[in-house]
Amino acid sequence: MADGWSTDTGETVYRSRDSVKNLKIKVQIQRVTSTASLSQNLQQQVLAQQESGVIELDTFNSPTQTADDEELVVGWQEKFFSQFEMDLYQTESACHTPLEQQYHNEVTALKRSKRRRNQRIFTYTDFDRFTNWEEQAQSLTTPAKSTPTLLTERMANVRHRRQDRRPAEMNVPKSRLIVWEPSDEFMKNSHIINTPVQTMHIMADLGPSGKLGMKENEYLLCTIRADSNGVITIKPDFNNGRGPYRLETEGEKREVWRLFLENASASISNEEKEREQRMYRDLYNRHRDYLNSLVGQEFEMPPPGVLRLIVNGEIVSAMGYEYDNLYVHFLLELPNNWSSLPFQALSGVTQTCRTRALGKDNVAFFSYPFSFEAFFKKEDESDESLPQWPVLYFKVLSLDFWQRYRTEGYGYLVLPSSPGYHKVTCQTWRPLQSGTVAELRRFFIGGAPELEDISYVRVPGTFKGDRLSRFGFRTQTTGSVTFTLNCIQHARAFVDASSLKKRRQTVLDQLGGHSQQGSVYNVLEAFQRARRRMQEARESLPRDLISTTIPPNTESSA
Repeated sequence: MADGWSTDTGETVYRSRDSVKNLKIKVQIQRVTSTASLSQNLQQQVLAQQESGVIELDTFNSPTQTADDEELVVGWQEKFFSQFEMDLYQTESACHTPLEQQYHNEVTALKRSKRRRNQRIFTYTDFDRFTNWEEQAQSLTTPAKSTPTLLTERMANVRHRRQDRRPAEMNVPKSRLIVWEPSDEFMKNSHIINTPVQTMHIMADLGPSGKLGMKENEYLLCTIRADSNGVITIKPDFNNGRGPYRLETEGEKREVWRLFLENASASISNEEKEREQRMYRDLYNRHRDYLNSLVGQEFEMPPPGVLRLIVNGEIVSAMGYEYDNLYVHFLLELPNNWSSLPFQALSGVTQTCRTRALGKDNVAFFSYPFSFEAFFKKEDESDESLPQWPVLYFKVLSLDFWQRYRTEGYGYLVLPSSPGYHKVTCQTWRPLQSGTVAELRRFFIGGAPELEDISYVRVPGTFKGDRLSRFGFRTQTTGSVTFTLNCIQHARAFVDASSLKKRRQTVLDQLGGHSQQGSVYNVLEAFQRARRRMQEARESLPRDLISTTIPPNTESSA
C-alpha cells in the first residue's frame, strides 16, 4: 500500500511577478476503501463474474470510488465554510464581530440558494481567527510529558496581525492607563507582530458521512503563505505527476485518504506577457535614469600626469604571539614624489583584542578597517630611478591587567602596485637583549627594547649609503599579522587607452614619465619585432638555402 505514495511533504518556495490573487489550487481527496467494505465489494464482483465462468485479475487491484471523494478549485483567500462553520454562523445571536456578521449573511445566502460547492474541503483565510491554527495546534515543548511554561502558552496563542491593517488612532486614554488584570482577549488584541506574510489554510473534514461538523475530524491539507515581494510558500508542494499524499485519520476507525494538489492558475497570454515585459523594461530604464541623475555626468578626474591611489584595507587578525590583549599601531610612509591631502590621517591604532584558541595557535581577530588616499606625480622627468610605493609600518603590542604594555613585534607591508583585492600575511620580529634580566623585566614589570625609528624595520629614511649593516643586532621571530587590501588606481592615462601599447605599459609609464621600466619595455618590444622579422624571412627562404646560409644557432644566440 505504501508504493506510489508521495512522502515529500516539505514546503516549497515560489517566486511570481504576477499578483497572488490569481493563484488557484485544485484540491482533490479520495477515500481509500476500508478492508470490510473492500472485501464485501470484492465478493459481490466475484459472484457476478462466476456466473460467466471468468474472474478478471483487475478485480483485486482496481480501487473503489466512493461518494466521499471531493474535488474543489480554491482561489487565494477564497472562503469556503466547513459544516461546523455553517452550523455556527447560521445563528445570528452567536455572531458579534463585523466579520462574523458578514459570514452569517453569506451562510444564510448559501442555505437559501442551495448552491454550496463543497462538503468536506473548506478554508481558513487570513481574516479568520483560525489563521494561526497550525501554530496553535502544535506543541512548543519537546518532551511529551513536560509542562509548558507561561511564555510557551502565551506564544502558542499569539495573534498575528496583517501588515496592511490600518494602524489604530494615536489617542491616549485619559483613564485606565495601566490594566492590572488583562484578559486573554485583551492580550491577543494588544500583541502586535508586524509580519508581511499572509496565510491561508486548506482544510478537510474527514469524518464519517453522516457526522460532518466535528472539530476533531478537521485535518490540514495545505498551507499557503505569500508576502508583498511575490514569494509564495506552499506546504506540501503540488504533486506534479508524483503519487498522492497519504492522509490517515486518528481514532479507532483509522481511514486512509489520498490527497492531490494541482496548480490550476490560468496561464498568461502572449499579449499580456509582452505588455508586462515592456512595463518592466520601462520601469528599469526609469530607475537607471534616476540613478544616473543622482550620480551625475561629470566624473572626478585627477590632474594630468597624476596617479591617485586609494587603499581601503582591514587589519584582519594577529596570531602566534606570547601574550594576550593585543593591539596594533600602524603608520603609512610616503616616499618621494608621493603626497596626501592635508587632513588625511596616515597613522592609527586598533582596539585591544583578546585572543582565542584556533587550532594550535592563539588568534586575535581585529577586523579593523582603515583607508588611505595618496597621489603620485614625478617632478623630475630626467630621473630614471625606479619609483617606490608607499610602505605601511606596524607594531604589535600587548596590554596586561596593570595597563603595562609590551612590544610583541615589528613588521612592514609594501602596498601592492596592481589594483584589486589582495590578502597579505606579514611576519614580525622584536628586538632581543642578552641576559635573563631583560626577560624578567619584560615578564614582571612590562616594557621591552623598542626602535626609535620604526622605519628601521625595513630601510631607515635617513640612510644614504649603499649597504646597511645590522651586525650584532639580535632579534626574535614572533607572530604574524594578516591584512586585506582593496587598491584603486585612478588616472587620466587609463581613459586614453587607444593603442595596445598603452595597455601593456605600467601605470607609471602611462603617466608620461621616462622611467627605467619604459626603457626596458622599449628594448623588449624592439627585440620581439626583430625576432618576428627574422622568423618571417626564414620561412620565406627554401630549406636548402636556410641550411647553408643561416647557422643553426643563430636564433638561440640572439
